[in-house]
Amino acid sequence: MSEFILANKSSNNNLLRRDIRFLANILGEVLVHQGGDVLLNTVEKIREMSKSMRASFDSEIYKEYTETIHGLNPEIRHQVIRAFAIYFQLVNIAEQNHRIRRKRDYDRTAGETIQPGSIESIIKELRLKDITPEEIKEILEGISLELVMTAHPTEATRKAVLDIHHRIADQVMELDNPMLTYREREQLRARLHGEVLALWQTDELRDRKPTVIDEVRNGLYYFDETLFDVLPEVYGEVERCLDKYYPDQSWHVPSFLRFGSWIGGDRDGNPSVTADVTYETLGMHRELAIKKYSEVLREAMGYMSFSSGIVQVSEELLASIQADREAIQELEDPWRNEKEPYRIKLTYMLEKVQNSVDPELDNPKARYNSPEELVADLQIVDRSLRSHYADQVSDRFIKKLIRQVELFGFHMSTLDIRQHSKEHENAMAEIFRTIGLTESYGDLSEAEKIQLLNDVLNDPRPITSPYFQYTDSTMECLNVYRTVQAAQKEFGQGCIRSYLISMTQGTSDLLEVLVFCKEVGLYRKDKDGNVICTLQPVPLFETIDDLHDAPEIMGRLFSIPAYKVSLESTAGLQEIMLGYSDSNKDGGVLTANWELRKALKKLTEVGREHQVKLKFFHGRGGALGRGGMPLNRSILAQPPETIGGGIKITEQGEVLSQRYSMKGIAYRSLEQATWALITAAVMSKHPTSDIQEHKYETIMASISEKALDKYQDLVFRDPDFLAFFKESTPLPEIGELNIGSRPSKRKNSDRFEDLRAIPWVFAWTQSRYLFPAWYAAGSGLYSFYQGKAENMKMLQKMYAKWSFFRTAIDSLQMALAKADLTIAREYGTMVQDSEVADRVFQLIKNEYQLTSDLILKITGQQDILDNVPILQESIRLRNPYVDPLSYMQVQLLKELRSLRSQNQEDEGLLREVLLTINGIAAGLRNTG
Repeated sequence: MSEFILANKSSNNNLLRRDIRFLANILGEVLVHQGGDVLLNTVEKIREMSKSMRASFDSEIYKEYTETIHGLNPEIRHQVIRAFAIYFQLVNIAEQNHRIRRKRDYDRTAGETIQPGSIESIIKELRLKDITPEEIKEILEGISLELVMTAHPTEATRKAVLDIHHRIADQVMELDNPMLTYREREQLRARLHGEVLALWQTDELRDRKPTVIDEVRNGLYYFDETLFDVLPEVYGEVERCLDKYYPDQSWHVPSFLRFGSWIGGDRDGNPSVTADVTYETLGMHRELAIKKYSEVLREAMGYMSFSSGIVQVSEELLASIQADREAIQELEDPWRNEKEPYRIKLTYMLEKVQNSVDPELDNPKARYNSPEELVADLQIVDRSLRSHYADQVSDRFIKKLIRQVELFGFHMSTLDIRQHSKEHENAMAEIFRTIGLTESYGDLSEAEKIQLLNDVLNDPRPITSPYFQYTDSTMECLNVYRTVQAAQKEFGQGCIRSYLISMTQGTSDLLEVLVFCKEVGLYRKDKDGNVICTLQPVPLFETIDDLHDAPEIMGRLFSIPAYKVSLESTAGLQEIMLGYSDSNKDGGVLTANWELRKALKKLTEVGREHQVKLKFFHGRGGALGRGGMPLNRSILAQPPETIGGGIKITEQGEVLSQRYSMKGIAYRSLEQATWALITAAVMSKHPTSDIQEHKYETIMASISEKALDKYQDLVFRDPDFLAFFKESTPLPEIGELNIGSRPSKRKNSDRFEDLRAIPWVFAWTQSRYLFPAWYAAGSGLYSFYQGKAENMKMLQKMYAKWSFFRTAIDSLQMALAKADLTIAREYGTMVQDSEVADRVFQLIKNEYQLTSDLILKITGQQDILDNVPILQESIRLRNPYVDPLSYMQVQLLKELRSLRSQNQEDEGLLREVLLTINGIAAGLRNTG
């Protein structure tokens, strides 16, 4: 299994080939060790036939190929599945390491050359354009990017397996060390053999669904391992480049790049996320923050041996030590050497940091009551160190720690709360009924709801009482707001700021949340009559209809004085979330992206009209069918005029491990995001308008309309489609994979509307259709083209000149390249009605061909992805290794479903199905 190589023949890629062969050879040894020559020979035979099938289809080879796979006995079949799946895990590790290697090689050999897409490239460009320091400061103060980790269940790999991956990656990187002796290299190989053996002997399947707290722990892993150190490095690079190109200025870049989280706060459809779980989550966040600060302070002490007998420290530092000595008298002898003041100060600081987890401490001066107090002490140390020219030590520890405290506070990351709008309406209806305001709140018109909620907001009296009995669901709804109020008091207001409302369909959905805020004191008037609101209701517009209605909903909201004054607490900033997953599921990829763009622009106009700044939250998934793309492209894909209030983007599932499990890759991803953010900010301040863009938009509107009709004709109006989808994909079995705490359906329902977008995309990816990422685009494009040369020239011009259209076409290329309808046809054999299978498959196949042909005409390419040859070749070379897993999955699903139709179960068979799901996900580097 050692022939997986990339096409590029440079010496750098030779190292990638070396690593893959090295790991593949070790895997081969493990296979022989665990299953004998029979196992290795079987794997090699299947691999060779799969390659031959890809090179040139031959019916005889196909027959032998399928007979070989179908003839495997269950025990060896199980091992063959795992062999291919683990092979992909090793290839993915090698490719990730190679990305870091390429970046380091570039930095080492570039000399004065600056890498495109780097922070230095954009700062240098600003200098060359004579952008003044004042303008740069204005840009940096105006930009904002928050990356939000979610617990969406698309990480199919267990943490135990990810830990082994991490160790293998570190050891493979050691192969590049030219100082290794022959003996050390042999020892390294032996260790790697042990790790691959451990991987083989570790169960890659979870035996239970993770709990919410498990998911919280997994999310915090990335803060602990990479982000705590990498984020400050990004800021350090921005400041280094500003110092280089603007040396006459003093720079401290504001905190424009942060991470947030939904994990432990997202209760939409997940009954396991309770108020108590949310509070426990915040405690875990604070515990990690304290742990990380303590580690840095302890390490810094080792470098702080400066003696007051040799250097003169600041009077300010000595005064702060005396203040600590008086406040923390239980530390009678904080440091053994009285002439080492920094170590004395850091000992007191360490004590105060660790006491910060105890808000009930009798002596408040013996702890840090806020992150700002810790920063103030660090700045005292920093100034003193620089006064005797110990700048290097201060830069390495104290300056970096100041940035870390500014970024992470005592809450590590801001936690968002999310709940479905219907839950609020039901609770509000019960509360209003209990106090006699209205018997049937849910039956009121939207105007009547708004009037009633507005009256309640303007009335200082409460609407709940501890003496009333409410249902459990209403009590839980109220408890969430009480928890937020208590959490802001204990952990600081930065711990939770936003309350997201899924399926926002009216202005009343936002007012309901504000009424609940008022009930617990999160929305209140102070004695001077000023309104204070520390939790903002955030609408989530998800479906195509919701996107159409969003501007009117927000315009109506901003016209309500009781709501408008709440924005004073956020400096006039309103957050709005747009859902990429459900809009795609609702209307197809082309229409969804077009409607999202239209909504962004119209909402921006509404904000401008009401003098409200808007911060857009883009709910992108990892997969192409859910808006997935690299961070920098995600940012640049937004119309420049819509980024003024800041950007939030979800980072979901496997994206976390792909982007943030290794420091080198995490840094590069965040560096590119910073480059894109500054680039977009400059574009918004210095817009260049193409007079043709209005014409492009008119064309795109007609393309989108036709694409929507084509998509909904099949997905919503074809009576056989849902059965085809469920029977020709592993949708029912995906729910048994135990990859997330949240159910795969919003309700216990088989309706398409209640199916979550993640399993929808995951199932189509597994069956190799990638249907949500491209279907109906061809019909939409053809509706304008109509075979006319002049129309094709216009589409080609749009691709060359209009970034929105180019991004859409290139995303379609990626999806078409990953899809494989030859393999997908095999999945169609699972459909019980063969006539339905043939008819629906032919519709999909015709659309695939039409879309592919038009993409090639528009781009002028010979083949799909000719514009990204490395990726094109990587997909081409991965496919023969994924194919055996697909063929085996189809066979196994047929056997499992046959048994289940007779009310029988086979745990071993189910296990093999789940192993193929994991293996295909690793091979395609995508779940949902």
